[in-house]
Amino acid sequence: MHKPCAVIPVYNHEHALPQVVAALRETGLACVLVDDASSPACAAVMDRLAEQAEIHLVRLPLNQGKGGAVMAGLREARRLGFSHALQVDADGQHDLGALAEFLDASRAAPRALICGYPHYDASVPKGRLYARYLTHVWVWINSLSLNIRDSMCGFRVYPLQPTLALIDSVDIGRRMDFDTDILVRLAWREQPMHWLPIRVRYPLDGLSHFRLWHDNALISKMHAKLFFGMLVRAPGILWRRCRR
Repeated sequence: MHKPCAVIPVYNHEHALPQVVAALRETGLACVLVDDASSPACAAVMDRLAEQAEIHLVRLPLNQGKGGAVMAGLREARRLGFSHALQVDADGQHDLGALAEFLDASRAAPRALICGYPHYDASVPKGRLYARYLTHVWVWINSLSLNIRDSMCGFRVYPLQPTLALIDSVDIGRRMDFDTDILVRLAWREQPMHWLPIRVRYPLDGLSHFRLWHDNALISKMHAKLFFGMLVRAPGILWRRCRR
């Protein structure tokens, strides 16, 4: 069975969110909005959107961070009977014109995680762009592979069964460290992954929740934790690869 929906973590993106939801609904895709303790103005926008058919709302009483919101949305998607979930940001930075290609790829390979790797326009902050390359290197080390093309792009179609099995069994980063953390841990479990390009711009409403010092510290801590986790798993990972 292949029954996808979209999961959208939302924290104060009330201006861009209606456009994102409208574009997703034009394709017939149901949406799960996760209100990550947004402002009253943003909460009101989500309440109005949730009055429409096939738009579901999860409200978190305390801010959980991007990762915490995504995980809450994935669990709600499973509860609602969906088999797959597209993770998409609420700020409109992802080109939803690529949506059909991602869903077709997921339908053709339902066990695979369909991952986007970004093509940026001139709006990308150069500091953010250069910092990604350092993360790429650490991800290649920690996954013992060059197969992960980009671990920070939050445009993915998750197969819910293996993804939630991982989420329910280990402690995954709940903030800006989530996207990379879950991808490396799924790679350790030999989760099939397919990669497609996605155009990215920064962002429609000019609002970014990336906190330079705090989130970079979280990401550095995550890389260190993954590194030691990789050392423990390396013999088994390499043995399985040699046998194949």
